[in-house]
Amino acid sequence: MAAKKEPQVCIVTVTGKDRVGIIAKLAVTMAKANINILDLNQKVMENYFVMTMAVDIAEATVDMAQIKKQLDKIGSQMKLLITIQDQNIFKAMHRV
Repeated sequence: MAAKKEPQVCIVTVTGKDRVGIIAKLAVTMAKANINILDLNQKVMENYFVMTMAVDIAEATVDMAQIKKQLDKIGSQMKLLITIQDQNIFKAMHRV
């Protein structure tokens, strides 16, 4: 059995008009790429969807560029702004 890789946590942010299937589409995409969803927080405010998702990409079957490309495609299809950043970069940018 291969040793489990050290976690590589990234933060995915999603914003846009609320609609059916946003979380489902992202979850299926993550599962197909062997990306583990560690945490998910979402809220709908006045029909505006806001979500942050912590994911572990250490065991992903695709590289970061391909993950970004897939998320951009979902964003275009569903009219959402989707970003993914390494957890350490995200924390540094959002430090208060």
